[in-house]
Amino acid sequence: MKKLLASFMLFIALGVGVFATNPPDEGMWLPMLIDRLNYVDMQKMGLHLTADELYSVNHASLKDAVVGLGNKQNPSMHFCTAEIVSDQGLLLTNHHCGFESIQSQSSVEHDYLTNGFWAMSLKEELQCDGVTAAILDHMENVTDKVLADVTSKMTEDERAAAIKKVSKKLEKEASQDGKFVVNVESFYNDNEFYMFVYTVYKDVRLCGAPPSSIGKFGGDTDNWMWPRHTGDFSMLRIYTAPDGSPAEYSEKNIPLKPKYHCPFR
Repeated sequence: MKKLLASFMLFIALGVGVFATNPPDEGMWLPMLIDRLNYVDMQKMGLHLTADELYSVNHASLKDAVVGLGNKQNPSMHFCTAEIVSDQGLLLTNHHCGFESIQSQSSVEHDYLTNGFWAMSLKEELQCDGVTAAILDHMENVTDKVLADVTSKMTEDERAAAIKKVSKKLEKEASQDGKFVVNVESFYNDNEFYMFVYTVYKDVRLCGAPPSSIGKFGGDTDNWMWPRHTGDFSMLRIYTAPDGSPAEYSEKNIPLKPKYHCPFR
């Protein structure tokens, strides 16, 4: 149950629509609306966290421990999720999510895919070249702004062009000259628009991974089965500049001091 809940929270904290499997809970759940929409139902199903502990822009919450892994070309187009599990920026994710980084660091002498890898100190952690880690700072309903110039007389192409123009303007303004990576996304067939503002960290390092015989045991077939019998995980760490800001890889960088991390109990 704890694993299922953790997986569920990874999705909603990143602002991704989650669809319930059984009526009457069908629908898309957005984190900023969780208090209004379905928090009471979640409590009935056993959730002990408050809505404010799940998502808040005023203090640390679960959203601050959820990470979207991307790359430098598309830092907010996440190919995987991860969760921060220590006050030193340690990330827990799937083995296949770290696979490319494990592979790129492997060689004939050091076959980390076959034998696994474990850093015994911070200095032994390996740079994941090109990998980024995005943490949601906040999201905002910008529907009225995006649709301000849209009229019923527009063609579909004209409507799309007007939406794109305003969306790009909002993204540029909210980025604060590159401090944040910002995406305006459409929901409900282009009838509502939400802005997602991310802090993107560019120095991500590989800390550990089991051998592929454990991490990929059962292959893609078992990946969709439950229960699973595999150690499908790898561990990464986010590094920042000494002042805590995102920075390119440097030996002077330090482990991230997150606003919140998921504790082990």
